[in-house]
Amino acid sequence: MEQLVAAPDFWNDSTKAQAMMRDLTKLRDEVTVWERVSAHLQDTLDLAGLGDEELGPELEAEVEILTAEVADLEFRALFAGQYDNENAILAIHAGAGGTEAQDWAKMLQRMFIRWAESHKFKVSILDQSLGDVVGLKSCLMQVEGEWVYGRLKSERGVHRLVRISPYDSNKKRHTSFAKVEVWPDVAEDIEIEVDQKDLRIDRFRASGAGGQHVQKNETAVRLTHYPTGIVVSCQNQRSLTQNMETAMKILKSQLFDLERRKQEAEMAALKGKDVSAEWGSQIRSYVLHPYKMVKDHRTNYETGNTQAVLDGRLDDFMEAFLKHNVGESE
Repeated sequence: MEQLVAAPDFWNDSTKAQAMMRDLTKLRDEVTVWERVSAHLQDTLDLAGLGDEELGPELEAEVEILTAEVADLEFRALFAGQYDNENAILAIHAGAGGTEAQDWAKMLQRMFIRWAESHKFKVSILDQSLGDVVGLKSCLMQVEGEWVYGRLKSERGVHRLVRISPYDSNKKRHTSFAKVEVWPDVAEDIEIEVDQKDLRIDRFRASGAGGQHVQKNETAVRLTHYPTGIVVSCQNQRSLTQNMETAMKILKSQLFDLERRKQEAEMAALKGKDVSAEWGSQIRSYVLHPYKMVKDHRTNYETGNTQAVLDGRLDDFMEAFLKHNVGESE
């Protein structure tokens, strides 16, 4: 690839060139990680080969660091999907439960944002619909970073919350549901033609915090794709043109995802089975009363530290899911 990039005519096709540069950058980054660990291992072996007992504490420290680095490489090895190293688009939809479910959708949004921030991933809220009283009816987010889709694909499905409702004066226990959808952000790397006659385009004013933050012009956009029924909204950009470009990008990613699921034998390879947000279909339960427990029903991984999970500590669940998938494939 580096030889191709160095060719005089490489940039003649700028679209193809940009796609190859993105792939090359990812490959370089991956190779760099292995080269760094390999060099660290050799340095540590050289240190051990000196046979100096006074270097014992330093050697122990290096071994501890190497152990962590190898554990990280083992985790990376679980990412076997073709699109695991892509960015991701994540959607959250409040399900059965009214105000409770909308509040739960907001809690999930916070959880995923906290998780992304802990890894220094970039999060952009592309669109959201506020709840009638509190929370969210739905939201659409883009998450950018290393192996983001490979990590977040474990989260697609219905998430169930059991708690004493803060909105119930009788302090009764309530069960709420929200559905999470995740697909790889691959629109720039694929060729999908969208016929304009298949689209309905609605323009509206973007909602804001009020005052100077409210858009006076119709800059937000909603695309409805008639053949599939897919609806995409975007309002986070300043101009109508930018919101239109982002919405089209998301629509193409969803269309690509839909086509993959139709063609491939493993129907859940990219987006997973589309299920309704109600009883009996949850992938994970978050129980805050009468006891505290978060349990993934696919892997049986669980923890009693519910607050840590709601604060974004999701890596253990993601790793358990990836290991579970590897076990199934074997």
